[in-house]
Amino acid sequence: MKIIKHQDIIDLKIKDSQILQWVRQAFLLKSESNLPHKISQTFNNGCNFYNTMPAIIPSINAAGVKVVTRYPERAPSIKGDLLLYDYNSGELLALMDATWITAKRTGAVAALAVDTFARKNFDSVAVIGLGQTGKCFLDMFFCNSKNLSKKIKLMKYKDHADVMKSYLLKKGVKNIAICNSYEELIRDTDVIVSALTLAESQMGEDKWFKEGCLVVPIHTRGFQNCDLFFDKVFADDKAHVEGFKFFNQFQSFSEIDLVLLGKAQGRLNDNERILSYNIGIAIHDVFFAKKIYDLI
Repeated sequence: MKIIKHQDIIDLKIKDSQILQWVRQAFLLKSESNLPHKISQTFNNGCNFYNTMPAIIPSINAAGVKVVTRYPERAPSIKGDLLLYDYNSGELLALMDATWITAKRTGAVAALAVDTFARKNFDSVAVIGLGQTGKCFLDMFFCNSKNLSKKIKLMKYKDHADVMKSYLLKKGVKNIAICNSYEELIRDTDVIVSALTLAESQMGEDKWFKEGCLVVPIHTRGFQNCDLFFDKVFADDKAHVEGFKFFNQFQSFSEIDLVLLGKAQGRLNDNERILSYNIGIAIHDVFFAKKIYDLI
């Protein structure tokens, strides 16, 4: 059994473009994989959690389980560990740090959602939450050099937005605005991505969300009002959202992998308001773990 630490993975210098490919490839294997519901144990009024996430992917001879934890005062607040098995033999292949995997695959899935569901020729993207997940999303988003010309709106919090603005300017992004309110951030914005690890209330009023916008809430349910009037809702797994209060009132629902496979319709026009709930599925973690194991 290998022990694969965080730095071991960093040292591989895996390109963001490769990570985006892995995310898409894993989605395409979802229907032939075994993906039980994750077990979520929360405490401290939901501020902390332990999530246990198993998956089996026979086509790549891999099985595994990830345990991811959230402690808001810790840096990073979300960390993970993963056990990787040989599916055919049952041999334990590795115990590896999954903090890098969690951040990278989460950011990549959000970027894939934008690529899949945003309206044609969208020109503005708002980001709420500028920790490691928000940064990973932006890194993945800018893998496409055409996106460097988009207007990027950052929600002000402590010095996070200023630090991120400096980082993005160095990447070649020229149009960056720092917003002082959710209304300023959301109004007239084509894509809204929330990477907050915890939300205590709704983030926007119905009238703030422009026609044709896409909302991608990564870690939070802070957009429950959108559940009731958005035209379409997508998720990485139905089990993640079927317990939502307004699930039965979604106007339209499908899973993301079905859209990628051409088995379900995605966006049909530039007027549809769309929600994409990318809460995280273990096949991405196990897929990434197997790829990393093979590289080390």
